[in-house]
Amino acid sequence: MGARAQYVVVENGVWQRYYSHWAANRVVDDLMPGPVAATRCFRANQEIDEWLDDVWCEGAALVDHDRRVLLWFAFAECWADHRAARALLARTWPGWDVRFAHDGMGDLTHHLGLGRDLTRGAGWFETFEPSGFAATECTEPCSVASLRLPDGSVRAWGSDWETIEHLAAGPGLIAPLVASPATPALTDMPYGGVHFDPQARTVSLWAVQTVAGIYDWPLPGWENWTLDFRGDDHTHQAGLLPADFLFPHPPVAPALRRLGGALGTPPPDNGELLARAAAVPGPEGTAAVVNPAGLVPHEPADLVPAELAALRTAIDALVAEAGAD
Repeated sequence: MGARAQYVVVENGVWQRYYSHWAANRVVDDLMPGPVAATRCFRANQEIDEWLDDVWCEGAALVDHDRRVLLWFAFAECWADHRAARALLARTWPGWDVRFAHDGMGDLTHHLGLGRDLTRGAGWFETFEPSGFAATECTEPCSVASLRLPDGSVRAWGSDWETIEHLAAGPGLIAPLVASPATPALTDMPYGGVHFDPQARTVSLWAVQTVAGIYDWPLPGWENWTLDFRGDDHTHQAGLLPADFLFPHPPVAPALRRLGGALGTPPPDNGELLARAAAVPGPEGTAAVVNPAGLVPHEPADLVPAELAALRTAIDALVAEAGAD
């Protein structure tokens, strides 16, 4: 149990790893004050000498002071939250190359020259034969799948699958796609999308989440196909969608305000809650066992007044700009 995060700091040619059992949902909070405060936060947490793997690491960041590169990933509650985080980090990390780590831990280890497979076990990418397609009647799907038909027209469907699952299904997914009924028009932005063009043998993909393995192309089954990976940019697929199935554009200002509302709020002490829960006798005399790491609270950056004021100014400016769009 937990929301494990790994942080890496590179400085003067040396890199160090840090761990927090509860920080995966706070990666953006820890990064948004800028490189100095973020580094101070990381170093306030537990230094470790191992890597978390792609299964257990739910959020991470690498701060390379030597090359002025920030790599990070974390789960966003919605598309607008991801866009707000990207906009704020671009403002508070001026002069830095700020990148979302779509390959998860693979991007971090690759940056350090350790390859992309260090945190992945054998058979980590599991393919499957699609017997159908996970279309959804929900207007807020996980992703959108679109397909160019032989006559040149494009159809699109809301999907319950994560974006990478469409690639795990292989080109065999195209026939079930064609046979799928229409799904409702969207009322909110999905987390990603994939577009198939069988005539051009091209698959295009975007996501505001990690899509681990995306740089290992061709993935199994996609030999002789070209991947057009768009990062978190949805606009290419947006330009292909039929007129009755368009991406909505939710406002980013509320997400920015939520980030601002969290300023100065310490993270909850989940360890204390776990300790109390573990003290309650279990059924038939059983006792709960708590991971010791779960009892260690996350240490956030202790912002000085000037850092806090600068961050509030940056958020207020972005909210004003977003409201003017």
